[in-house]
Amino acid sequence: MLAVVCKTLGGIKALERYDKEGMIDKNVGLHCLGPSIGRQLDGRFLAISLENLRVYPGEFLADDSQKRLDLLKPRFPNGSCPPGFLGFAVNMIDLDLNHLTCHTTNGHGLRETLFYSLFSRLQVYRSRVEMEHAVPCISDGAISLDGGMIRCNGLFYLGSRKDVWVRFPITSVKPTVPVEILEIQEQLKLLQWKQERHAEDILREEALLKQVKELFDTKKEELQKFLNDAQQYISKHLISSPLPSSRPTATDASSLRRRLTPPSLPPLGAAAEARRPAERNLRRLDAASPPLPPNHHQPAVFLALLRDPLRRV
Repeated sequence: MLAVVCKTLGGIKALERYDKEGMIDKNVGLHCLGPSIGRQLDGRFLAISLENLRVYPGEFLADDSQKRLDLLKPRFPNGSCPPGFLGFAVNMIDLDLNHLTCHTTNGHGLRETLFYSLFSRLQVYRSRVEMEHAVPCISDGAISLDGGMIRCNGLFYLGSRKDVWVRFPITSVKPTVPVEILEIQEQLKLLQWKQERHAEDILREEALLKQVKELFDTKKEELQKFLNDAQQYISKHLISSPLPSSRPTATDASSLRRRLTPPSLPPLGAAAEARRPAERNLRRLDAASPPLPPNHHQPAVFLALLRDPLRRV
């Protein structure tokens, strides 16, 4: 199986372009490269985008320079590991130092993205017999070194394997580079990855700033147009027409004076003359009426009020 691996979805789109009718454009992308080397690209081929793959959600093995995935080994109900189990296929691949980390925008490497998506928890056994014995422990498929294959639960690949040759290069278990150098290279790679992410953030913020400036200029033009229209309206309808005078006239002053002037009161002498007949009548009534009980001051109070209405009793 051959596949083209790209970091982003944009790389996948650059491999192949289509015309308006949906046909492949042979003059663009990977189809243009084939004739240049004397080989025609026919049929379908697989392309993988790393940023769109399902990432391994777990942890890595501690103190492992290859960053192998910390996967639980298969076990029978009694707790024993199946005989002939060699490991998980995703952890049996030795990666170059440049392919361990920081291959996606989120900083993931090839093992937890590409190979985990291809192999998942595929188990590797020494022989077909041992693989078939461990079927209760197999969840995501298994293979054996003598050609046995289980795709998933209940799906077995049968038939001859003489036309299928799979070879793996043998690598040394011990690292050829000191651990200190590996750590420094890892830190440098991490810094480069952070620099790329910061550059992408700067470009994104610049694009947002440009949009905000364009929106501000548009609103500014609308406000300026509104102010100009308002100024023209004021100069045309309000300033040109005379406003009503707000100064009071002589008629208004005389009417206001009449409303504020209190009613005229009769002179004090005339009021005293007007009270005398009433006082004489009260005396006659007082002489003709029976005597009042002691401490009865109503007539006296009434007389006092008649004589001086403003007096407080």
